[in-house]
Amino acid sequence: MSRTSRTALLAALGLVTATGATATVFGTATAGAATPGCKVDYSITNQWNTGFGANVVVTNTGDPVASWTLEWSYGGNQQVTQGWNATLTQSGAAVTAKSLSYNGMLGTGGSTSFGFNGSYSGTNAVPATFKLNGVTCNTATQPTDPPTTPPTTPPTTPPTTPPTTPPGQKADNPYAGAKVYVNPEWRAKAAAEPGGTKISDQPTGVWLDRTAAIAGANGGMGLRAHLDEALVQKGSGELVVQLVIYNLPGRDCAALASNGELGPTEIDKYKTQYIDPIAAILADPKYAGLRIVTTVEIDSLPNLVTNVAGRPTETANCNVMKANGNYIKGVGYALNKLGSIANVYNYVDAGHHGWLGWDSNFAPSAELFKQAATAEGSTVANVHGFIVNTANYSALKEDHFKIGDSVNGASVRTSKWVDWNQYTDELSYAQAMRDKLVSLGFDSKLGMLIDTSRNGWGGTQRPTGPGALTSVDTYVNGGRYDRRIHLGNWCNQSGAGLGERPQAAPAAGIDAYVWMKPPGESDGASKEIPNDEGKGFDRMCDPTYTGNARNGNSMSGALPDAPISGQWFSAQFQELLKNAHPAL
Repeated sequence: MSRTSRTALLAALGLVTATGATATVFGTATAGAATPGCKVDYSITNQWNTGFGANVVVTNTGDPVASWTLEWSYGGNQQVTQGWNATLTQSGAAVTAKSLSYNGMLGTGGSTSFGFNGSYSGTNAVPATFKLNGVTCNTATQPTDPPTTPPTTPPTTPPTTPPTTPPGQKADNPYAGAKVYVNPEWRAKAAAEPGGTKISDQPTGVWLDRTAAIAGANGGMGLRAHLDEALVQKGSGELVVQLVIYNLPGRDCAALASNGELGPTEIDKYKTQYIDPIAAILADPKYAGLRIVTTVEIDSLPNLVTNVAGRPTETANCNVMKANGNYIKGVGYALNKLGSIANVYNYVDAGHHGWLGWDSNFAPSAELFKQAATAEGSTVANVHGFIVNTANYSALKEDHFKIGDSVNGASVRTSKWVDWNQYTDELSYAQAMRDKLVSLGFDSKLGMLIDTSRNGWGGTQRPTGPGALTSVDTYVNGGRYDRRIHLGNWCNQSGAGLGERPQAAPAAGIDAYVWMKPPGESDGASKEIPNDEGKGFDRMCDPTYTGNARNGNSMSGALPDAPISGQWFSAQFQELLKNAHPAL
């Protein structure tokens, strides 16, 4: 809220000012104590005959606080029915709002906001007095001409700044010229680790890996809370919010660690209880000024190519999902529903080079991606791009050997590591997959994302030159950055490091390097751990496991003592810091 110099002077003197429908009172403290002070802007953002929506901005004008409690009382029969960005309770007319883990710290001059919906009858007067940590302070804003009919979606605050991209138009590259959202929950966990402040302000993906995550699971931030915080971070510029859409029925049919809450046949629940609520929130005009990037369903479509009947890597679960078509239907529905929102940019998961780089996998996967992109009423126009290496470890670029090299007449493709793959790293794979997809009818401006959150492979084990020319295997193994035992290993890999920092337009055809997988979040548990998230135990996360056909019957290379997927794994975070490349 803007203030004239006269208002600022009166405020400094502790006087009340009034302008239009807004009244402001600044709290002061008694002499000799630490100096608290506060300003609260309470705005009714929408109102109809039985309910209303409100937004509250809390500003700390005194000494820094580690947490806050805001209290007020209504003069009528108003009742808070739904809130976000604060814990709200009500006893009679008295309402208490308490900060959450990610927004309690307010420095001098710092502010945060929360919102809620409420019901009322009769009049809906703005509360007269607010107390922040016991200090009286208030601002009240009443709409001059409130709507008389309820909105079709929960009322929310209008955007603080208008979108700079014209309605109905998408930027060629949403990351260009934009900041990227920093998840305050991940930032707090990273900053609490030794050395973690070196990267805690990096942007990471927000994973919506179950229906409960939309509203906020186990006291965590829900989707609205993240988007509201993104509006604060956005300021007057452009900002990208990265969401991982990850809840298909029969999810990740080849890896038990990332199984989900929905059974193989529950496609209707996926549509109505998961995708539809997400779409309703993203379509709220309040968020029209954000660029919202969705990573649509990792670990899904590639499984229908590589892990089905006729392959030595087949699994019964993947055969089921190929037969019932629910991966195709689910991805198509998500693309259609989300892609119709003007400021949403869909990026479909395209595996990684160590999964789909072989001749027998590459073209069939691209064709399957088109099938999904045109299912359930969707079209290729709903796909802004593709993402590779999500939550994986494949090196961005191998500098010391190329796919066309040979040693003593033996092609690099014949080495045990490359194993007849057509690609040696993620950059070459992403660029080639892009070309293939454009040839199949996807937009010629199609952009690719590469997840570099854990593919740095730095530290003392990083090679500085090619391997010995004794054989093709010594040449490749001695020079490769990716130090995994086998390309098929994917769970909490020992020796991995942070990769390239997130950046826009780093190479031809690449929209951005991103950290879609938040560093420090586990891939899966090292042993069976009961949980209510539907996540099973996969031996690929067990460091003693000797492997299967999908990793050449090799040791898993996983770190010990890992929690279930998505939970914080301090040992992995420290490993990533230690082996970061570029070094921190």
